[in-house]
Amino acid sequence: MKILLVEDDEGIRRELSRGLERTDGFTVDTASNGLEAVEKMGREVFDLVLTDFKMPGMDGLELLGVLKDTRPEVNVILMTAYGSIETAVEAMKRGADDYLTKPIHFHDLLLRISRLEKASSLQRENQQLRMEVGKRFDFGNIIGKSRRMQEVFSLVEKVASSNSTVIIYGGSGTGKELVAKAIHYNGPRAKSPFIPFNMGAIPESLAESELFGHMKGAFTGAVQTRKGLLEEANRGTLFLDEVGGTPPSIQVKLLRVLQEREVTRVGSNERIKVDVRVIAATNENLEKKMKAGSFREDLFYRLHVFPIFLPDLKDRREDIPLLAEHFLLRFARESQKPLKGIIKEAMVAFLDYSWPGNVRELENVLERAVLLANHDLLSLEDLPPSLRENSTGLVRRGARECKSLEEIKYAYIGEVLKEVGGNRSKAAQILGINPKTIYRLEKNHLLPPLRYPGGGKDAGENP
Repeated sequence: MKILLVEDDEGIRRELSRGLERTDGFTVDTASNGLEAVEKMGREVFDLVLTDFKMPGMDGLELLGVLKDTRPEVNVILMTAYGSIETAVEAMKRGADDYLTKPIHFHDLLLRISRLEKASSLQRENQQLRMEVGKRFDFGNIIGKSRRMQEVFSLVEKVASSNSTVIIYGGSGTGKELVAKAIHYNGPRAKSPFIPFNMGAIPESLAESELFGHMKGAFTGAVQTRKGLLEEANRGTLFLDEVGGTPPSIQVKLLRVLQEREVTRVGSNERIKVDVRVIAATNENLEKKMKAGSFREDLFYRLHVFPIFLPDLKDRREDIPLLAEHFLLRFARESQKPLKGIIKEAMVAFLDYSWPGNVRELENVLERAVLLANHDLLSLEDLPPSLRENSTGLVRRGARECKSLEEIKYAYIGEVLKEVGGNRSKAAQILGINPKTIYRLEKNHLLPPLRYPGGGKDAGENP
């Protein structure tokens, strides 16, 4: 720790300086007044300023004000022989980290410096953690180059900077929580809590207490008053997964939160104001449930401010090689295995599989395959039977006929076109690409020379 000692009394300055310099880990510089301290702070970086209160020219409070304006990260301890409650309160109001009265007891000073050092270290760790979390959930970590995922990225980027309520639709394993975290950690609430809660994971009676909190004695087992998750998430984000399973009684209370921004704990009549952004997610058709009467219409429209639809993995197959390589490298690094890639036959099996569990299933398959792999390339034998047994002729031909991953991709596009009778619009929808991409590939003779009904051209289409 580098300390700047500011003291106009030469004897006290020399005594404290020698004592601090004899302490392991401390480097000390001195200044005889506030102006000299400001000059030194402009040239060097200090971790702590230990300053007298009453000095000629610029006193300790004035110096404190300058430091907090120019170097707010620096800890400041004020010391004075003119100690009073009023002076201490004023120093703390202006941003002093601690306050000592003369004569200085050196052991007490060391204890206070040590306490500040630990607090600063913890603050740096928290800042680093927030940076790492923010990096982890940056848009770049939601992987996908397909047109449909690019549309999702665009929506996430637009809504992240706002406080709007968001609802994310998508099948199980499509990455709804990852998108919710990307919205939170790239928005104005990034430094506040992100709290996830699965509406379908616990019974209705417990869900109400978890969300809204309860008072002591509100029910059997309520031995103390407890905040709910909505209060815990104050100034942050509450992520409600499986919101379609919200019981009717909780739907009413959740609506009040979205309308009035207030909660009422179980067993209390007191209304507590909260500032919470709600991001909901579901794999159900909420509009259908609303029309059937199992989901409140007013709550539906409160949640449906900014909907985001995540495609199934089978509808964005061009992202599969990118995702597979990403998970392979991650698990290889974690397990310290020298895996370099995936052989063509295995990659075609990935492309050919329907992935009912979406990205989560792909991730699990890669984790298992990396653990089983005995070579530097992942092979078809490392994959589970569900992938091997469901492979088509394209998989079996892949290793023999295709010379590169690009050729495998083109071969697969050709297979999809064949399956849909040459309907380029339908094929593009299945593949998650623009129909113009297919026309371009055909024009450049990159797709297999197949004949489609109707002359190979969709009715009403203009290349």
